[in-house]
Amino acid sequence: MPLSPTGTITHAARQQRSGVGAFNVVQIEHAEAIVAGAEHAQRPVILQISENTARYHGALAPLALATLAIARAADVPVAVHLDHAESADLVREAVELGFTSVMFDASKLPYEENVAATRSITEYCHVADVWVEAELGEIGGKDGAHAPGVRTDPDEARAFADATAVDALAVAVGSSHAMHTRDAALDFDLIQRLHTALAVPLVLHGSSGVSDTDLGKAIAAGMTKVNIATHLNKLFTSTVRTHLAAAPDLSDPRKYLGPAREAVATEVTRLLGILSHP
Repeated sequence: MPLSPTGTITHAARQQRSGVGAFNVVQIEHAEAIVAGAEHAQRPVILQISENTARYHGALAPLALATLAIARAADVPVAVHLDHAESADLVREAVELGFTSVMFDASKLPYEENVAATRSITEYCHVADVWVEAELGEIGGKDGAHAPGVRTDPDEARAFADATAVDALAVAVGSSHAMHTRDAALDFDLIQRLHTALAVPLVLHGSSGVSDTDLGKAIAAGMTKVNIATHLNKLFTSTVRTHLAAAPDLSDPRKYLGPAREAVATEVTRLLGILSHP
């Protein structure tokens, strides 16, 4: 199946008031697992490669080209997305490689500088028919994102979306990146107000810290794209640990990475079921 535009997948989900899973790829086994899980669920999916992952591999292209190949071979719609890019050069490289969307993160900048930088990226990407996600509000460490005052304001969000012409907005509603417990307290009323205020899909970052029940509630309230990374990484790593502990002399990586890949595929299928039918 040809590579699917992120916008096509995401806007269809928004119209149906369902969610779409966006899962991070750290190595090729992740991409294989995520697509296998999506195929089993018969649901579209978004594969994400972050700037941190590109830095880990020393370059974006090797993992990106493999991920794009896996996406194109899938029998369900699959998009490939650059996640949390702060580098404009990396955004341009992703566009040239064939990514269907990018998330440009200028949220650390003062508001006006965030607007200007994001608008420039959006103008560049739209010429290439590449969908752009941006971030407004703090979605940082656990303490900061759970502080009562750290939330995205609906009026500011609407003004930001209008000024930048972004296609989707990641908002701060109570979740946090890299959580190892699933007890984030989401503000569902705020999600509803943001959904009403904005004409573009909302994106939930830090979804690994959100329970199954609350993921469904978030989608029902108006969230569309749901990013999950840490939850799958924990499962991948724990499966590897179990197999290595059971066979200390094991040396063939395929013997422990393979089961980890299967575990992630099974969990992706389960999560897509939750996101598709909140």
